[in-house]
Amino acid sequence: PDAMIWLGDNTYLREVDWYSRTGILARYTHTRSLAEMQPLLASTHHYAIWDDHDYGPNDSDRTYTHKETTLEAFRLFWGNPTFGIGGQKGITSFFQYNDIDFFLMDDRYFRSPNRLQGGEQTMLGKEQLEWLIEALAASYAPYKMVCIGNQVLNPVKANETYENLFPEERAYLLKRIEEEGLKNVVFLTGDRHKTELSKYVNAEGNAVYDLTISPLTAGVNTWEEVNELRVEGTAVAEHNFGILEFSGPRTERVLKIRVIDADGNEEWSLEIPSEK
Repeated sequence: PDAMIWLGDNTYLREVDWYSRTGILARYTHTRSLAEMQPLLASTHHYAIWDDHDYGPNDSDRTYTHKETTLEAFRLFWGNPTFGIGGQKGITSFFQYNDIDFFLMDDRYFRSPNRLQGGEQTMLGKEQLEWLIEALAASYAPYKMVCIGNQVLNPVKANETYENLFPEERAYLLKRIEEEGLKNVVFLTGDRHKTELSKYVNAEGNAVYDLTISPLTAGVNTWEEVNELRVEGTAVAEHNFGILEFSGPRTERVLKIRVIDADGNEEWSLEIPSEK
């Protein structure tokens, strides 16, 4: 590939690693040293975000006491252009590949506890959320690819979907995308140990997509779930990865999504023409 995007849980910190700098760095080093990964690591550029397991404990949030240590490890092991925006910490970043914009979001560093009943309940934090909305509005890219660990569009109230844990923030983000008239927004998400494409058409008639791709090597989630926004035929419950292909003239770009299983077989493919 021309580039690889890692969507979080790129390594799994164990219990013995969570509160030790040496443990965190050792786990990152162990994963990075796997012989099977070396050809891929050496052949292309890599961009990454994190999710709970490479940030800290399961379902971890901003209260995690060693988040500065895992931030240090993340910065050492991934070559993102920047880490944090507007003077903030965390791993938020951005890059442009040809004429496609990629927004790398941090769903852990600013996240309130999942079980918090009062106060600020947020996945992205106010500053990061507003930065994303403004950056999307400022983008002239034919596709705006937003990389974030947890599923955004899936309306099912289960696990760590945006709708289940932070429904008000999710509704605000989608409403602002609608109000700004933003087109060709595609969320790239992971976490769920399964693959599916979700599609939501807002009141302005603009489609928003959420491509969930996982797992690459971790356990597979075979639990049946009724995602009313899932595009028919896109559910995959086995090891897989996705390929994004951008083609066409500058004003008529087309995004082709291909999902490939562990044996190299294509599970499905689908084209999304850019909206004008």
